[in-house]
Amino acid sequence: MRPPWHRTAGPERRDRPRPGRTIASGLIALLVALPPLAASRSATAAAEPVGTDLTAQRAHWIETDTLLWPAALDPDRTYSLVSSRGADLDASDGALDGSDITVELSPDPDGLTDAQRAAWPHLADLTVLTPDRVVTPQVRRALTGQLAVVEQDGDGRVTAATGVQIPGVLDDLYADAADADLGAVWDDLGRPTVSVWAPTARSVSLELYDDSATDAFRSVPMRFDRRTGVWSATGREDWHGRYYTFDVRVFAPTTGRVEHNRVTDPYGVSLAADSARSHLVDLDDPALAPPGWDDQAKPEAVPVNEAVVYELHVRDHSVNDPTVPEDLRGTFGAFAEQDSEGMRDLAALAEDGLDYVHLLPAYDIGSVPENPADRTEPDCDLASFAPDSPGQQACVGDARGGDSFNWGYDPVHYTVPEGSYATDPDGSARVAEFRSMVGGLNDAGLRVVMDVVYNHTYAAGQDERSVLDRIVPGYYHRLLEDGSVATSTCCPNTAPEHLMMGRLVVDSVTTWARAYRVDGFRFDLMGHHPKRNMLDVREALDALTPEEDGVDGSDIILYGEGWNFGEVADDARFEQATQLNMAGTGIGTFNDRLRDGVRGGGPFDADPRVQGFGSGLYTDPNTSPANGTEEQQRDRLLAYHDLVRVGLTGNLRDYRFTSSSGTEVTGAEVDYNGAPAGYTLVPGEAVTYVDAHDNETLYDALAYKLPPDTPMEDRVRMQSLSLATALLGQGTAFVHAGSERLRSKSLDRNSYDSGDWFNRFDRDCGQGNNFGAGLPPAWDNEDRWPYAGPLLADPALVADCTAMETSRERFGELLRIRESTPAFSLGTAEEIQARLTFPTSGADETPGVITMRVDTAGLDGAWESVTVVFNAGVEPAEERVDALVGADVGLHPVQADSTDPVVRGSAFDPATGTLTVPPRTVAVFVED
Repeated sequence: MRPPWHRTAGPERRDRPRPGRTIASGLIALLVALPPLAASRSATAAAEPVGTDLTAQRAHWIETDTLLWPAALDPDRTYSLVSSRGADLDASDGALDGSDITVELSPDPDGLTDAQRAAWPHLADLTVLTPDRVVTPQVRRALTGQLAVVEQDGDGRVTAATGVQIPGVLDDLYADAADADLGAVWDDLGRPTVSVWAPTARSVSLELYDDSATDAFRSVPMRFDRRTGVWSATGREDWHGRYYTFDVRVFAPTTGRVEHNRVTDPYGVSLAADSARSHLVDLDDPALAPPGWDDQAKPEAVPVNEAVVYELHVRDHSVNDPTVPEDLRGTFGAFAEQDSEGMRDLAALAEDGLDYVHLLPAYDIGSVPENPADRTEPDCDLASFAPDSPGQQACVGDARGGDSFNWGYDPVHYTVPEGSYATDPDGSARVAEFRSMVGGLNDAGLRVVMDVVYNHTYAAGQDERSVLDRIVPGYYHRLLEDGSVATSTCCPNTAPEHLMMGRLVVDSVTTWARAYRVDGFRFDLMGHHPKRNMLDVREALDALTPEEDGVDGSDIILYGEGWNFGEVADDARFEQATQLNMAGTGIGTFNDRLRDGVRGGGPFDADPRVQGFGSGLYTDPNTSPANGTEEQQRDRLLAYHDLVRVGLTGNLRDYRFTSSSGTEVTGAEVDYNGAPAGYTLVPGEAVTYVDAHDNETLYDALAYKLPPDTPMEDRVRMQSLSLATALLGQGTAFVHAGSERLRSKSLDRNSYDSGDWFNRFDRDCGQGNNFGAGLPPAWDNEDRWPYAGPLLADPALVADCTAMETSRERFGELLRIRESTPAFSLGTAEEIQARLTFPTSGADETPGVITMRVDTAGLDGAWESVTVVFNAGVEPAEERVDALVGADVGLHPVQADSTDPVVRGSAFDPATGTLTVPPRTVAVFVED
């Protein structure tokens, strides 16, 4: 997603640093060394006076017979749980008023059980209270009112009182809801039963509309199931195509009142424009299938350890494509235009060896008005400003929040295609057009990954775009000690550790897989999910079969951001789905280690000129003092060698090799800002990349880091070499769309809301690569303007057709090499340890040069060995490999036929086993 701390979502876009790059990486060792976060938080909470603030929720009802009090118990005081149906509890003057239900509570000297401590580690030090008597109907009634736990002295005077957090007791009391039908379920006669989980609601009715605009509706009562907490209503066949909302009467802790909430269906699959109403459709209806959908051929599944993934924004793909009909530009439908420039380009990439297109969020989001007439685009002649002018970003900023562009990391409904990408945002056109997009990509030879964001919502509380929290207030979001919603992800954090939020994640993912034939899912901020939740997703997908579901779920790939930060950091609340924890699951996580080793520094360096292996550190210094002395540069470059080597293995934890110091180490023993560089158990668990939508594009990063006078030809070479570290290593290779063509965002490091102007992706090289489109937006980049301005003003840094087409040719060659060479997709850690070596590593290795050899003897159709030399330096590299002495070695056939005369100048001396590779070149040699 946009980096936490650096991207934002929701009505206001909050800035934040990137977790996985800073907290999760650099401070892991420090955090591990500290006392457990749960204990420290609990102790703090227990030490604070409780007071009599009923607007806070510092007590916890975790099971029907277990409540937790956030302070030490006073043996001279009594405790009780109270509920007010009228939501008018008052303890301000020492007397308790307004309660309808009172349950006496007694201290439990045994405290929490081991199972409870494991389930609620952040609450493990709180004091346990148990009801003197549990009457289930009374518990249900109490949960529909305002709740408080009250402490009173011997005279009955209230000495402390606080509200109550209820997710635990809801999961305990309504555990059967895990198997209940939710949303609209259609019977064989075409009649829907509409169901919503709302266990704390006083009443729920279904409001049925004839269309998306008429205010008049028919109110349909819904029945409550006391076992599951589900409200449902069964309709007639003519309900199909109607719009609906729920009227939920429920107590909301955020307002302290019983609210009448008109709210859409969190399990809905179609919507009116701008998410105003849910829309009753059956996804199995043939009318929602585009032509050919039933017989749609899908490219063969590619295992995650072999996959090459191309990250693309739906709007970016076609909004500037003149070969797409104007009404389809920027929409799902553009992907069905097989003769368009964009689809021909994707098909050519697939022919070269690209496997998956990863689509940035394409579900219903809250940040873009869905009707074009409601949008406000920049009202300036943006092209008239100077390349280093602040004018462009100011004009884009004036339209920000109301224009057509956003990355989309701000979900409103998780299982509905986004309406701004449809030709008609009202109703089910978005369903058919999303399917046509999947079909178009399949026809181009590509499988489809969806970027999904279940870790937060666009809004919470009583906001009109708050869906979950207005149905079951205080349940679906993760609450802090005082009952406020955690926002460490930038937005209201959800709580997939709770039964029904976890179920929503699983149900949504499997719906996209079955109904839309999505082939993979990338989980935003996956470290905020429990590991168990991700394993549940994996198990649910694996259970899908072609016979029953139309898809083979075991072929669906999963990966995500395994960053470790926020209120859940270091497994404070549950075992997280973080990089280190996901080892052995087969679910991938993004590998920031290789990225930083290649680019240099980190995304939040004060000086963006910090260099790395792929940007000239030591071998071609740029004079920035941030790089340190010559000796410091050399030492840091050699340390980066080890990061890159570990990345080339798929970041294997236990892989053993000789480090740049000359000692034998494992991947886990290589340091990455205090954390282990190697953390995977199988190579497919690493998603290796050098750029993505977050942070500067690779071209822009190199613009900062390479010496300013670096010729464009050499910039192209360093772009290709950097990309090669991802494409010619083990594990999943991940590429940001346009990097093959030197894509620039005019140095914008966080373009989530920078409009089409800064995000422009134009395949017409005559339009340039978008470098020099103005100073990047001040809201995320102003501190870098002193560095950016001189670069943007330099016309030599604007890529021309020669540069862009050359870069694309080199990228295609890398894809074809990977596709044709089993050396780059070894399936197991054992095979990598046995076959892959770094023969020239050690205390005498050449700074700026990494040599990797893979013994491929016995692999189908393979050579005896494959040797790759990454020469990032400015001088020819001579690498002696003893195992190649006397061997028959030549350039890989793809490079032997390359249009690049430089790589064709690479040579091999069989007498000494020496490989000679020109500067700024990656050469692949094969042994017959």
